[in-house]
Amino acid sequence: MEKKNVIRIHYYHSPCGELIIGSFEEKLCLCDWAAAKHRDRVDRRLKRLLQADYKEEMSDVLQKACRQLDEYFDGKRTVFDIPLLLIGTEFQKRVWQKLQEIPYGTTVSYGALAEQLSEPKSVRAVANANGANAISIFIPCHRIIGSNHSLTGYAGGLEAKRRLLNREGL
Repeated sequence: MEKKNVIRIHYYHSPCGELIIGSFEEKLCLCDWAAAKHRDRVDRRLKRLLQADYKEEMSDVLQKACRQLDEYFDGKRTVFDIPLLLIGTEFQKRVWQKLQEIPYGTTVSYGALAEQLSEPKSVRAVANANGANAISIFIPCHRIIGSNHSLTGYAGGLEAKRRLLNREGL
């Protein structure tokens, strides 16, 4: 029988809702809202591409991620320095890398993000990649808003998005 890899997971209780965080080979690969409607899609993608199963146990990177999330929610951290493992297509990875460049306390529209990626006609694809982000908060997809400055969909729900943006002074 083929030996499976392990994604270590831990549940983190944030002021905006419960998160499930996961690490694989000492990199953070998951920080997603436990109640998100796409949870099963994210889980299937990670398990399939990493050929791994979830195991609820702590790792060094998960401990560090929890500490940094505590600092973020306490208003003491604006930048994260956790090693990340991005699991997705090349286009999704480009979008997620660009999301990491959006500074704390700033928002960007889907259209502006598509422009920054030199893909101005790919607004919908950028939005889909944003929605497929498995590492919320560390990859700040909550900082993406509609072109009319409206709050748009968010895996953790619009109230969680509003609270995260308020926490960042927006």
